[in-house]
Amino acid sequence: MLCLRGAVLTKGSFWRRKLSCLASSYLPGGATWPGNNSMAAIGRLSTKDTVLLLCDMQEKFRPNIFQFTNIVSNAARLLQASRILAIPSILTEQYPKGLGPTVPELGAGDMTAYTKTSFTMITEDVEKQLESLGNPKQAILCGIEAHACIACTTFDLIEKGMEVHIVADAVSSRCQTDRLFALSRLKQSGAFLTTTEGVLLQLVQDAKHPNFKEIQRLIANPSPDTSLLAFFSAL
Repeated sequence: MLCLRGAVLTKGSFWRRKLSCLASSYLPGGATWPGNNSMAAIGRLSTKDTVLLLCDMQEKFRPNIFQFTNIVSNAARLLQASRILAIPSILTEQYPKGLGPTVPELGAGDMTAYTKTSFTMITEDVEKQLESLGNPKQAILCGIEAHACIACTTFDLIEKGMEVHIVADAVSSRCQTDRLFALSRLKQSGAFLTTTEGVLLQLVQDAKHPNFKEIQRLIANPSPDTSLLAFFSAL
């Protein structure tokens, strides 16, 4: 792309047509560069056409997942916010017979958990649930493990044409190396990386939002640190 820096891009020029053809190779979801018929996807979250996906935060993972307590704490905030803002949520459990139920501190006791053995959350039952929700265009994704179930779910959602927002401080793996490399890999694949507080504020966007005070209470205390500074410094 650098070799094109000196080109003059006039309307209808060869280089503009060339850039338009190349755009889908560089931007998430096949979006095109500004100036074409559709604007580049910038990842602006909305309460409309959005679903929260809660992946496999189960008892047997508790002693083994890096920063498990803080990951679940952040995911619980996201779930509370989704209820305040009327954003639907979907919960999965990986082989609960062996890995146990969802941990109670997530606050999802009233939800139906979709059981699975596949790494992806996008099972046949979850596909049906997404269809019943009108096939949301955006997914907010959190849970474990980053390099396995979160990764496979992200790939499937992007292939479906959905915009995926991975909440970096609400996903983890057993090993911090796997977690950080997974986040980097998923960013390369077109997912948007964000944080718990970032998601909550983007969803309301304005202090005049009718639910702002409720969301403000959720972020009164900063999200717990989940050791992401090393990843950030490598970006």
